[in-house]
Amino acid sequence: MIPFKCIGLIGLPRKLEAIETHQVLYDWLIKLGIRVLVEDRLAEYIQFPVSHYASLETIGEQADLAIVVGGDGNMLRSARYLSHYKIRVIGVNRGNLGFLTDISHDQVIEQLSPVIAGEYVDDPRFLLEVSIFDNGKMINSGFAVNEIVITPNTVAHMIDYDVYINELNAFSQRADGLIIATPTGSTAYSLSAGGPILAPHLDALIITPMFPHSLAVRPLVIKGDSPIHLKFPTTALDLNIACDSQIILPVKPSQDVIIRRSSYEFNLIHSKDYDYFNNLSSKLGWSQKMF
Repeated sequence: MIPFKCIGLIGLPRKLEAIETHQVLYDWLIKLGIRVLVEDRLAEYIQFPVSHYASLETIGEQADLAIVVGGDGNMLRSARYLSHYKIRVIGVNRGNLGFLTDISHDQVIEQLSPVIAGEYVDDPRFLLEVSIFDNGKMINSGFAVNEIVITPNTVAHMIDYDVYINELNAFSQRADGLIIATPTGSTAYSLSAGGPILAPHLDALIITPMFPHSLAVRPLVIKGDSPIHLKFPTTALDLNIACDSQIILPVKPSQDVIIRRSSYEFNLIHSKDYDYFNNLSSKLGWSQKMF
């Protein structure tokens, strides 16, 4: 008995040949007698019956599983929406590295068949929530799966920030910016800035300065439920906050920023043979011989 009665197909193509995977999956799932909902933004790329198109919100409400076709960017965009629902999510890689989209597109039916039959492993990932306050009143907020990044809105300028952890003054720094990352995001922007890699199920956050004006500054790992409060008392520039590099929130230096672990999770799943460390080694080239 198939545990998934309704499945959503999600993901905007970077390359048009990726649309082939949507068609293959649609035809296969329909033959299995599964109700299929297709993300409505795909209508400009591929023709399906109009009744099968739906918004991400509708897919989250009605589907049992979402298959995200694309790269990690598509997965991050989808996860921010679908984390508000109980729907499970799995990724088919049609991008580059594909840390979160681990099903191979050229073996998509073979690898997904056991998953559709109920043979999979759960891998829930938590999100970050950022809130911007002006004189104690919250004026904006956002969510991120990988990271929250604070930078000046002017290129090649530095900012000063004070960091409070659990409302205790932890440190002050001068840098190009600051990255607050989840374990999921530890293999993304934070890694390129010198941050550590965290196993995905650790209850932790990474604070990674970007090009700090001090040789003594290093990334810091803290407990996942510790709220991070940022102030910018001596910064004159306006700031930007990027959520997964996809949502940009403006910040004035007089405003306060609070980042904390969100109560939302997205219910990522994998095939039974998924191995995080093998995947990590393969994506980062650790398995290649040096000589």
